Formats: sequence, C-alpha cells, structure tokens
Amino acid sequence: MNSKKKLGLTPRILIGMALGILVGALFKFLLAGEAERTLSLFGAELGLRAFFVDGIFHAGGQIFIASLKMLVVPLVFVSLVCGTSSLSDGSTLGRLGGKSVGLYILTTAIAIAIAIFFAVLVSPGAGVQMTADSEFSVQQAPSITQVFINMFPSNPVEAMAKGEMLQIIVFSVLFGLAVALTGEAGARVRALFNDLNDVVMKLVSFMMALAPYGVFFLMAKLFTSLDLKDLESLGWYFGTVLFALFFHGFIVYGSFISIFGRLNPLMFFRKMKDAALFGFSMSSSNATIPVNMETATKKLGVSNSIASFTIPLGATINMDGTAIMQGVATVFIAQVFQIDLTTMDYLMVILTATLASIGTAGVPGVGLIMLAMVLQQVGLPVEGIALIIGVDRLLDMTRTAVNITGDAMVSCLVAKSENQFDEDCFNNPDAGKNS
Repeated sequence: MNSKKKLGLTPRILIGMALGILVGALFKFLLAGEAERTLSLFGAELGLRAFFVDGIFHAGGQIFIASLKMLVVPLVFVSLVCGTSSLSDGSTLGRLGGKSVGLYILTTAIAIAIAIFFAVLVSPGAGVQMTADSEFSVQQAPSITQVFINMFPSNPVEAMAKGEMLQIIVFSVLFGLAVALTGEAGARVRALFNDLNDVVMKLVSFMMALAPYGVFFLMAKLFTSLDLKDLESLGWYFGTVLFALFFHGFIVYGSFISIFGRLNPLMFFRKMKDAALFGFSMSSSNATIPVNMETATKKLGVSNSIASFTIPLGATINMDGTAIMQGVATVFIAQVFQIDLTTMDYLMVILTATLASIGTAGVPGVGLIMLAMVLQQVGLPVEGIALIIGVDRLLDMTRTAVNITGDAMVSCLVAKSENQFDEDCFNNPDAGKNS
C-alpha cells in the first residue's frame, strides 16, 4: 500500500518551477496587446492580469517570501546564541570570525578576477551599439568608519524589526558570550535557547514543504512580465556572466572543498541542490538563510555552533555572485563606451569590489552600489548601469544560488578546521532527507 515513494524536494521544486514558467509564458501570450482580456466567473467579469498576475501569482509569491523572511531574524538570533554560548572561550569566536571573513574575502577576489578574465577574453561589449534609456542614479555607499559604527545596535529590538543583519549578528554574539559566562543562570538560558532552536528548525521544515508552491507563484509572475528582447542585444554579456557564475560555483568551490576540505565535491553539490534551487527562486540570500542553515547542519554535517555564525555572516558579506556581475559589467560598459582599461585599472576593480563587499554589507541595493563604486573608481560612466538592468533579474537568481553555495562551502571548511564537522553525515547520501 505504501510502496510508492514520495517525490523528494528537488523534483517537486523543479516541477513547480517548470509549471510556473509555462503558466507565466502562457499568460504573457494571452495578455499580449493593449486590450485587457477578461474571464467570466460566476457572472462577474475579471481581468486576467488583475486577477491572476497581480492577484493570485503576486500574492502567493510574496506571502511565501514574507513567510521565509519571518523566520530569518528568530533563526539567526536563536541559533547564534546557541552556537556562541556553547563555545569554550572568546578566542575560539575570534578564530572563527577570522577564518570565515578571510575565506569570504578570498573567494570574492577570485570571483571578480575570473569574471574580468572571461570578459576580456569574450569581449561582450565589442561592436554593441546601445544607449541608456534614462540616467541611472544610485545611493552613496557609507564610509568604512560608518559601517563599523552601524554594526553596533543602539536598540537591538529595532535592529531585529528592521532586519539589520550585521547588528543582529553582533548583538547575538555578545548575548551568547554573556550566557556562556553566567554560570547556572546561563546554563538555564542556554537550555531554553536550544529548545527554541528545535522549534524554529521545525518551522523551517514547514516552509520547505511549501517551497514548490511558492516557487510556482514566483516563476509564473516573473515570466508573465519578463521582457526577453533584452537578451538579443545583451546576449554576449548575459552568457559571459552566466558562464563565469557556473565556473566559479562548480570549479572554484569544488576545488576548495576537495583541496582544503579533503571532501568529495560531488557529494557537496548533490546535497546543496535543494538550497541552490531555493536561492535561485528567491533571489535573496537572506530569505534563504533558514534553508541553507538546515542544509549545512543536517545534510553537510556542520555543527550548529559553526553554521549559526558562518551562514548569516555569509548571507550578509559574501558577494561572489555580485562580484562576478561587476567584473563582467565593468568590461562590458567600458567596451560599449569605447574606453580602454589598463592592467592597473583591472587590479583596481578587483581591489575595490572585494573591499566593497564588506563595506556595503547590509545596505539595500548593495549590488548596484558596489558596481557604481567600481565604475567611478576606474572612470567609467555610472549611467552605463542602465544598459544591463534589463537582464539583471535573471542573473540575480543565479548569483543568489552561487552566493549561498559559497556560504555552505565556507561553513564546511571552517567546521572541519575546528573539528566540528560530522564527516559521516556528509558522506551519507540520505542524511537530512527526513528532517
């Protein structure tokens, strides 16, 4: 009677994604033209766009994203307190922070160097005749001094309400250290937070079960409004960014896992497929924190004390996918405007983008701010950003998948270096399937 196995999460997400794309493409065809098509339902005339696209598809997708974001703050706070309060001393935390930030900066520098190499090799902007439809303006990035000041919350509750990730991380770490140093009272608080962590992770499991439906609504809405004509003029740019993203995601991350972690990269990618698909659908590293945290701890074998620190930190400062976009975009814009960049300019791009990934962490619209900073640094017109916005939505989905894969990769390496990594769990293909 129960011989039929239920489909796993990956095929269900893929089915939801495929159906969403098909339904979105169908509605785009039906809604082509100026006249609004209507549907007669129970004697009432309903507009197809208003009822389905702006109604059901939009509401379903946004409710799902809001539900995921609802979990981010309690998950990060609770899990970080659990992880930090279990550390034996403060020096361990400093070592974890140094390793994590160092690896994130290193992979970001490698990412943008790879992007520039492929962009120079392919020359995606050579011979392209494009003009920006409008001037592009972007908010100024805060100074490094202001970034450090903003890391410390004057009101932790307000920081949680606004979702200020760096401030939440700092407060959670300090609170966890206080718990660890408070004797019996701290032990009781730690036990409470461990129980809360189990409850929050169960909520994450609930959201995972709803993922295929949320992905369907998001894809249906996206492909109803997506203008694929931009791909004709930006085809080489789009293809170069996409290739660099895949190269970095599979070759670079796979090499790090294999060489530094002495782990099987194929097993790593196999276990990351659900989270990567999730990130691709969400286009938000923060929204994917709950899923990536569960993947790291239950499938990859990273201890909670490590993952609770490295995953939220990576979602905030790990900009590998964005760095790749910046590298290719810089070369593309320079070629479109027929401006020659020197070797020193390219080195400056790598340095600026790498430092900007930390300096603009947690700032809304961070990708465009970072790109504007890079363009200004090498004397390129910022309005050139308007040329690539048409296809950036699709590339943003892939960038997010690469970013969260990098977060999990760094978590594995840091955990293994700290002897807080369950290699048996990592090598078990069925680990975490029933979580």
